[in-house]
Amino acid sequence: MAEPPLQETERLDLAEFGRMLRERRGTLSIRQAAVDAGVSFSTFSRVEAGAHPDLATFTRLCSWLRVPAARFFNPVTERRMTPLDEAVTHLRTDPRLTPEAASTLTSVLTDMYNTLARDLPQPRTAIACHLRAASVMRPGVPHRLASLLTDMRDELERKVEAGEL
Repeated sequence: MAEPPLQETERLDLAEFGRMLRERRGTLSIRQAAVDAGVSFSTFSRVEAGAHPDLATFTRLCSWLRVPAARFFNPVTERRMTPLDEAVTHLRTDPRLTPEAASTLTSVLTDMYNTLARDLPQPRTAIACHLRAASVMRPGVPHRLASLLTDMRDELERKVEAGEL
């Protein structure tokens, strides 16, 4: 079974955002910069100091900075999206479904999936080795090394299957 795609979770880089606001403001007073940016003095001051802005303020300040909003988002975690996660996400974001209908459908789908999905054995981890220096080794060494590595892999697999590892 193929691994589910990664879903990135991102975090707003408030330190970089505040630094860029201070840099762009330069010698302007906070009041003047706030007027130019279209936000209140207190909001500009808080955000420049590292506070989390609301979406409208964030977009106005990004526009004032003349940078795309995506510039301030940094990935912090990755998690695998299962097919069930993807289906549930689609149902929950479908504008034709009420929240109650989406909840009912996701509940039914989750129950069906959990009942019908098979637990597949975990794929065995293979040992792989790329011999970049094989072309400069003495004749016969790459083959002997390959044989040794194969024997090691076979023994490790035997120990795993026997429950010794």
